Amino acid sequence: MKLIAADADQARATGPNVLKIANDANPAEVNLDGIERIDLHFPKFTDGRAYSQAFLLRRRLGFKGELRATGDVLVDQLQLMQRSGFDAAVLRADQSLAAAERALALFADFYQGDAAHPQPHFTGSQA
Repeated sequence: MKLIAADADQARATGPNVLKIANDANPAEVNLDGIERIDLHFPKFTDGRAYSQAFLLRRRLGFKGELRATGDVLVDQLQLMQRSGFDAAVLRADQSLAAAERALALFADFYQGDAAHPQPHFTGSQA
């Protein structure tokens, strides 16, 4: 996962190939033709609708571009964001990049499937 400090986020949702989807919008109603990056917003860390949007974009709509988490993004959320389909996150201003990297490295593998690896872990070890 690409980690971006809040003050280094120069590439806000602008340009013809970047789309920003509000967290109350249905991604299935958006035209994804030519879109390279989608910014999904977390207005508060307790609002998890962007997780569902990310999973929908990756698994059901087959979006292959960058999914970037913006807004109230905390270090504690990064593992779940990555498993939901995000591949980039802009950290809240008070969050440490070093702590974020440690949080992402905390677990190397998961028993359950996720957006990137839908099969549960046990199916891979016995195949």
